[in-house]
Amino acid sequence: MSTIYLNTVIKADIHYVFDLARNIDLHQQSTSKSHEKAIAGRTSGLIEENETVTWRAKHLGVYQNLTTKIVSMEKPVQFIDVMQKGAFKSMRHRHIFKTVNGKTLMTDIFEFESPLGFIGKLFNAFFLRGYMKKFLVKRNELIKTIAESSTRDGIAIF
Repeated sequence: MSTIYLNTVIKADIHYVFDLARNIDLHQQSTSKSHEKAIAGRTSGLIEENETVTWRAKHLGVYQNLTTKIVSMEKPVQFIDVMQKGAFKSMRHRHIFKTVNGKTLMTDIFEFESPLGFIGKLFNAFFLRGYMKKFLVKRNELIKTIAESSTRDGIAIF
């Protein structure tokens, strides 16, 4: 199993950052390069606990579907999404939020495992881990940009 840890410090209210992180429309905006689109389950707005979303995206030249479910949510400190169906053997993404010195520390713990045994482990080590980290960093950069530049009384402008 591979694990990616990311910390992003954002100069914005924890509630606002939490909502941006679970916003389906923002996620689609951050993944425009892979043409990611929510096609089933919750397809726009803020995803909630026990809801699913199915994403269709082009990764590595192939269109793939990935269905995740929010299995746990404690507003505004954490939520966890887990793959229900998709190309991974397993995938779990924990989103953690904490107020530190008036800013929000957003932590991602992204755990995944590729299928195909030993070949999958090699693929993780030599390619997929870096690819997924870049994917998450881009998403976090957009959350940070929006949170720090477009807030007005805690209301998103996007």
